[in-house]
Amino acid sequence: MTLRGTRPGPLAVLALLSGGSMRVRMVSMALLLAAAGCASPITTTGAPPPTATIAPTGRATPIGPNEPTAPIVPIVPAGPTGPPGRTAPAGAPAGAPAAGAPSATASGTAGARKAEARPDWPVGDFPVPRPARRINCERVRCVALTFDDGPGAYTAALLDMLARHRGRATFFVVGQMVPGDGERILRRMVAEGHELGNHSWSHPELPGLSEAGIREQLNRTQWIVKRATGVTMDLMRPPYGATDARVAAESRHLGLAQILWDVDTLDWRDRDSSIVARRAAEATPGSIVLMHDIHASTVQAVPRLLHHFAARGYRLVTLSELYGRRLVSGRKYPVDSGF
Repeated sequence: MTLRGTRPGPLAVLALLSGGSMRVRMVSMALLLAAAGCASPITTTGAPPPTATIAPTGRATPIGPNEPTAPIVPIVPAGPTGPPGRTAPAGAPAGAPAAGAPSATASGTAGARKAEARPDWPVGDFPVPRPARRINCERVRCVALTFDDGPGAYTAALLDMLARHRGRATFFVVGQMVPGDGERILRRMVAEGHELGNHSWSHPELPGLSEAGIREQLNRTQWIVKRATGVTMDLMRPPYGATDARVAAESRHLGLAQILWDVDTLDWRDRDSSIVARRAAEATPGSIVLMHDIHASTVQAVPRLLHHFAARGYRLVTLSELYGRRLVSGRKYPVDSGF
């Protein structure tokens, strides 16, 4: 019986399988499988979830009369990349970065392991901060843009905008926002010449806390920022601008000057980039402008604001550059200053 050149029918296959030699039965089974074909395994590939993009339509309104408009910039929030589920190391302040985070003192083999585990971190233990520029703000028009409550999902986009305009700002950090991707953002701020300030751990009204509570709010944030960046902050901004003699005393104990503001954009209330830009544009030489980088509408206002100040010859500076000297710990600025 020959099978070459033919495709066996069901009866022939049954006959072959029920009788004949073992060799014939094996050949028959092979022919049956070839005739039926082989089904491909089903594979599923899950597409990544769409990136949340905030893209308002239309064009921005001018900040002032006869001022050119600028398009509203779409903001794509950055997703967290930090490893979840870490626990704080023994002996660290409560709320400190968890075990498994890169060590601030790693070197040699330990540094290589850190780089392998976190390739997004710069080579070396800490970023090299850019020095304050020599700008005489008594002769040059200077404005200090300050951003509270971050780092957040829109902070990276804000840093891109400032870099394109060679502007520097001061960021008042909420400690509980740092673990995870916030560490990388803070390191970038330091490397690009921005200034970091303490904005408490969880943003309470500090006068409502005990002395120990105030100290813990400030100390935890000092610790986590120092661990992530190597920077010991010497500025703080009390949440809501609420301060008293006890807050001043704890700030003085930690070497922190209290920074308030003289231009409030109210961007936390009015989530409209045109309104935010118009209010910030009211700044005069020496002003400290209050904004929040956790709001997309605030970050969308920044390109127009940068254009506004550049057109008028302003320099966007950090607070240290604005004052040109080390500020007195515990004292309030600009309330007690000449600005």
